[in-house]
Amino acid sequence: MGDIRKSNLPGKVLYGLVVVGGGLLMALPFIWMAVSSLKTETELMMTPPSFFPREPVTENYILVMRDLPFLLFYRNTVIVTLMRSISQIVCCSMAAFAFAKIRFPGRNVIFLGLLAVLMVPHQMILVPNYIIMRSLGLSNTLLAVALPGMFSAFGMFLLRQFYLTLPDEFLDAGKIDGCTHFGIFARLYFPLTQAAVMALLIFTVMYSWNDFIWPLIISSSDRTRVLSVGIALLQGQSRIYYNQIMAGAVMATLPVIVLFISLQRYFVQGIALTGVKG
Repeated sequence: MGDIRKSNLPGKVLYGLVVVGGGLLMALPFIWMAVSSLKTETELMMTPPSFFPREPVTENYILVMRDLPFLLFYRNTVIVTLMRSISQIVCCSMAAFAFAKIRFPGRNVIFLGLLAVLMVPHQMILVPNYIIMRSLGLSNTLLAVALPGMFSAFGMFLLRQFYLTLPDEFLDAGKIDGCTHFGIFARLYFPLTQAAVMALLIFTVMYSWNDFIWPLIISSSDRTRVLSVGIALLQGQSRIYYNQIMAGAVMATLPVIVLFISLQRYFVQGIALTGVKG
C-alpha cells in the first residue's frame, strides 16, 4: 500500500500544480483589475507598468459614484437580471418537461427547431429584436432590455437533459391520481430539479449581468441603462478614464463572484447530471 501511495504522489503533486496554476491564470485579470482600481491615472499609464499600486487610493470609487448614477445602473441591472432569471427558470422548466416527458405530434421536429436557434449568431437577431420592441412601443424600457433573454433554447436543452434522467413512473403515478400535466410537473418533477435549476440560474445571471450589446442598442437614457453600458460611459471621445473604469468594473463584478461562490456546489452538480442521458 505504501508503494502505491508513493507512486501516486508525483501525479497528485502535478495535478495540484496544474489546478493552482490554472486558477491563478484565470484569476489574474480580475486581480489586475482590482489593483488597478487603486492606482492613480499617472501610475496606471506608467511604463513599465507596476503590478501593485505604490500609493493605493480609493478616490476612483468615489469619482465613479459621483460622475455616474451608479446606484441607478445597479438597480436596473438587478431588475433585468431578476426578470430574466425568474422567467428562464419557469419557462425553460415547463418546456423541458414537455419535451422530455410528454409525447405529442411533432415533438422531435419542434425540439430540433429550437436547438437550431443555438446555431444563429446573437448579432443576427439584434435588428429584428429592435424592430419588434419599437413596434410594441417598448423602446427604452427595462422590459425591452430583459425580454429577449427571458427564454433560451440553451436553458431548455439543459433542463431537458436532466428531466430525461428522472423516472417516467412519476408521470404514470400522477396520471393515476388524476393530476394534470402541470400538476405532475409542479408537484413531482420540478422539486427534484434543484441542481439543474441552480446551474441555469448561474448561467442566466452571468449572461444577464454581463450583457452589453443589446442594452446599448435598446437603451437611450440613464433610467434604463444597466451597469455594463453605464461603465462604458466613462470612455470619452478624447479621454478614457481607465482607473475609474476598473473601479466600476470591480463594483459591478463582485455580486456575480459572490453568487457563483455560494452556489458553485449546485453548479457542478447540475453540469454533471444534465449530461447523463441524451
